[in-house]
Amino acid sequence: MELEAIGGGVTGGLVGAAVSSPTGQAGEHQKLCADCGTETLGRFCHNCGNPSHVHRTLLHLGEELLHGVMHFDSRTWRTLPLLVFRPGKLTRAWVEGKRARYVSPLALFLFTIFVLFMVLSYAPISPQIVAPATADVKIVAPATADVTGEMARQRAALVKLEGALAKARPEDRVELARDLAAARREMKAGEKDLRDLDQMVGAAGGDWKAQLAASAKADKLGIKTGDKRLDETIRHKLENPDLAIYKLQQTFYKFSFLLVPISIPFVALLFLWRRDVTLYDHGVFILYSLTFMSMLAMTAAEADRVGGGVTPVILAATPFIVPLHMFSQLRGAYGLTLFGAAWRTLILLMFCVVALTLFILAILWLGLA
Repeated sequence: MELEAIGGGVTGGLVGAAVSSPTGQAGEHQKLCADCGTETLGRFCHNCGNPSHVHRTLLHLGEELLHGVMHFDSRTWRTLPLLVFRPGKLTRAWVEGKRARYVSPLALFLFTIFVLFMVLSYAPISPQIVAPATADVKIVAPATADVTGEMARQRAALVKLEGALAKARPEDRVELARDLAAARREMKAGEKDLRDLDQMVGAAGGDWKAQLAASAKADKLGIKTGDKRLDETIRHKLENPDLAIYKLQQTFYKFSFLLVPISIPFVALLFLWRRDVTLYDHGVFILYSLTFMSMLAMTAAEADRVGGGVTPVILAATPFIVPLHMFSQLRGAYGLTLFGAAWRTLILLMFCVVALTLFILAILWLGLA
């Protein structure tokens, strides 16, 4: 709980720090600052910075809500097209101090992560995805009923043979014992078929969580981290997969900002000999890049969940969009040549795998342990 509180507090602090003050353009102009009483000369008080325009309408309250979340004004519509089609220009403009026209990279990143988890949590699953599983259950269920009925008949015949063997004459016992052994073999084969069908029903119905919980309770997962206490903690968490998934989702959201410090050293390695770029520049590059990748992941995931003819196109294009966007952003943000941006893109893709692996390990440790 302490780690969760720290993660939530840091995320909340980052959101607060990323959201700028109001524009001070709406409402009636006040000649004296409503906060400190100083005579105002423009849109803001030069003494305390309070806006000199005071607006008290309900409509403006909604505007302030959207603005407080992510500067939902004209800057949003300037930022998003550049983020998608000209990410290098956007990154370079922000680094050079042209920030009044665009949304803060940190605010945009945190808002995108929030929307990503909200959409993935509440968006409906495609009937095309659910239908095959339902169809499998409808096919397997009658077979299960047939095997169960056959086993009931075999069990009745087995009881009858056991009774007959107990009352049989010595000369008839050999043949009855042979029939009884054959009936028992058929009974075992029927039990195996029934177990296989039950597993098929569970798989068709998507009941993998129940299987995971059963395996964790039976200690069949073979979890060995070298720390017995940690092994026991992870096993206990996996006994309730729904809660474990929820905890991991919450941990990912609260500690999503860790992707930035994890990634900065890898990007910095690509520009060790460049004295005109700083770690701040790399941080802005990473934030905008992660924002676009989150938007792309959200689009691909929703396309896969909803289904339709456009789904294969989006899923097939995603592996090509990622390196193209990286290439465009690297070239524009750092003023690189085609060759310089190309080889850095290839290395950066490998660095991304390492950074993402480190982040996932951190999330698993924070969320499960």
